[in-house]
Amino acid sequence: MIASTPRSILITGCSSGIGLCVAEGLAARGYRVFATARKQQDVAQLQAKGLEALRLDLDDTASIHAAVDEALVRTGGTLYALFNNAGYGQPGAVEDLSRAMLRAQFETNVFGMLELTNRVLPVMRKQGHGRILQNSSVLGYVALAYRGAYNASKFAIEGLTDTLRLELRGSHIHVCLIEPGPIKSRFRVNAFAMYQRHIDKTNSVHREKYEAMERRLTQPGPAAPFTLGPEAVLEKVMHALESARPKARYRVTQPAYFFAYAKRCLPSSWLDRILGLISDNEAK
Repeated sequence: MIASTPRSILITGCSSGIGLCVAEGLAARGYRVFATARKQQDVAQLQAKGLEALRLDLDDTASIHAAVDEALVRTGGTLYALFNNAGYGQPGAVEDLSRAMLRAQFETNVFGMLELTNRVLPVMRKQGHGRILQNSSVLGYVALAYRGAYNASKFAIEGLTDTLRLELRGSHIHVCLIEPGPIKSRFRVNAFAMYQRHIDKTNSVHREKYEAMERRLTQPGPAAPFTLGPEAVLEKVMHALESARPKARYRVTQPAYFFAYAKRCLPSSWLDRILGLISDNEAK
């Protein structure tokens, strides 16, 4: 268990899924949780659940600064941890991605995350300790077809986080990657909305694949085998926050472990065949 003085943590993307589960779980464990969401109506719902909720839009620098400043005012200028959880997936074949679509994906998943991280690092340096947790994905180290924008954003998060971990050696600020596989959340619902908004299926050579994608994104129940609830992520987050020697990476679900092993041990041609079979199966 944590110390009697509550440790404070700022969490992004708490309107549902992993963010909400982690916020509620850590609050129940005694942490002082600042649960953030992009929409004001979601902030109100978080407050109704008894959480200290703040509005934070990763696409908006002023919103990032305002949320961090408010959390620091409430804690007297300290922050034990940051969990960068917010993000979304933009489906679509790489050749159908516009510059604007890719820029929007990176604005939220990468640039906003980085800006928020850099905003809290001076606080952690001043206090002499801290924990930064980045929610990546199994798709941060292997790629699946028709997820190019999301794959790229998560690969970027992995690279930035690995670099930051090296640069923070000796600072007592620990940086960890959380790498979930399939988790029950609203991710598919949000991804389908972005697909409908930005992808022109009618004029794409990938039209048949998109029709299969639509079925997968809108089907009820888990879309992939070995799907776990967000509580599985909460368990790894608690270890990353409370271990004296947290791991650099925390994999969640069997696919995350399997593909980490496969990436390390299999020739690229073999791994491509496996990932291709998954994509083919999704297209049925």
